[in-house]
Amino acid sequence: MDFNRYNDGFFAVNGKNGFLPQREPMKALPSKYEELQNIINAMPIVKDNNEAGLLSKEGAFEKAIDNLPNLLPLVKEETDPYLLQALFRAYAFFTSAYTLAPAHFEFLKNGKYGKAYNYLPPQIAQPFVEVSQKLEVFPWIDYHYAYSLGNYRKIDENAGMNWDNLGMCVKFSGMPDERGFIMLHVDMNQYSPGLIDGISMALSSEKEVIINEGLHKVLYAISEINERRKLMWTASRWKHYNDFRVFIMGIAGNEEIFGPGLVFGGVSEEHKKYRGQTGAQDNIIPTLDIFTGVIQFYPNNELTEYLLDLRQYRPKVIQYFLEDLRKELEKKPLIDRLQKSHNTEGKITLLKILEEIYAFRNGHWQFVQKYIMANTVYPKATGGTPIISWIPNQLKAVLSAMKSTFKLLPSRTPDFDQTTWLEKFNTKVELLNQQLKVLHGEKANPDEIFALNEQFGLKDSQ
Repeated sequence: MDFNRYNDGFFAVNGKNGFLPQREPMKALPSKYEELQNIINAMPIVKDNNEAGLLSKEGAFEKAIDNLPNLLPLVKEETDPYLLQALFRAYAFFTSAYTLAPAHFEFLKNGKYGKAYNYLPPQIAQPFVEVSQKLEVFPWIDYHYAYSLGNYRKIDENAGMNWDNLGMCVKFSGMPDERGFIMLHVDMNQYSPGLIDGISMALSSEKEVIINEGLHKVLYAISEINERRKLMWTASRWKHYNDFRVFIMGIAGNEEIFGPGLVFGGVSEEHKKYRGQTGAQDNIIPTLDIFTGVIQFYPNNELTEYLLDLRQYRPKVIQYFLEDLRKELEKKPLIDRLQKSHNTEGKITLLKILEEIYAFRNGHWQFVQKYIMANTVYPKATGGTPIISWIPNQLKAVLSAMKSTFKLLPSRTPDFDQTTWLEKFNTKVELLNQQLKVLHGEKANPDEIFALNEQFGLKDSQ
């Protein structure tokens, strides 16, 4: 794989940066964009000085946008990738805040998401579309350039990338739970360089010792990522997810909120539909799915189509990386290489990696049960996908991959208890089956579904 191909000036996918930007994003816009930065500072429900911001008062944000000049001529001149990213971030936040403010205030009144605006004023729409075209992404808030990986700043420049040392450059709620929620995603990606390095090593050689070293690096990285992921329960309390969730809703799949779509004023009269910001746009698990072969077990259904559709909601360089990795593994599937060389250690390590993928997805599934299902009856995720079947669809795929890999182990494997592993695997399968049984009953109770995790000994915090 040619890693020089995966560099757009902001992201550079390799063993040094992983999926994080090459350097810290711009904390604020330069002075020539003072009008934008003033609104960024005033926008959150709670501002940095703890005073109420524009999004705390119904109609206030819309009035601020009415007075915003159209900076399209200025934006057209920009070429610096870091400034383009910061501009994209600003206009993405403005777009979501403007269109979804009515939905947010309706939720505060009656607990149900209201209707969004269907028209985006030209002073946002035109420069936003311009900068999105320069970056070759959709003009809607995303995970990479806007909400997460391009939206962090270190609080202590000399400290590390743990979530509690990261602040948001732009925010909706301005409250601790929003910061913890999205900065933990950045935190997890601090281990993505090791992930890429291990994958590159395993693919670059036919020598068993090098392949196994690469697999162990991958295992270490995803194990650390999983440990960091579990901190979500502390970093962002589940009862406070709705303080900011509505603002990252997408248009596509959320017709109850956006109806026919969104018209970008001064750009086109056509109603556009884009998927919302979602952790499913992160690259860690899609990369591992391809590398380990889980992708071969994706069921052929509409939910998998949703998953693959989200691939295009990434920077082009990330898309290139994932596509090249897929082609590389299609030519030489990892499990085939391990099987051909009778690499038992490699197969056991691969199985452990698959277990970590399961743990990640099952933990994410538990987040959905508490952060979403226990908080709202609205049946759609921010990306517009159905909540109750989205992650179970992917859990089934990784469980199938685990079972297939386990069957390829020799009958006797020193230092690996196959009987115990199989018992634990069957518990995982039974947990999902029982949860789906409750889920598809007449009155699905999120608390009952969540309680099964502890009953089966698979509660995420344990």
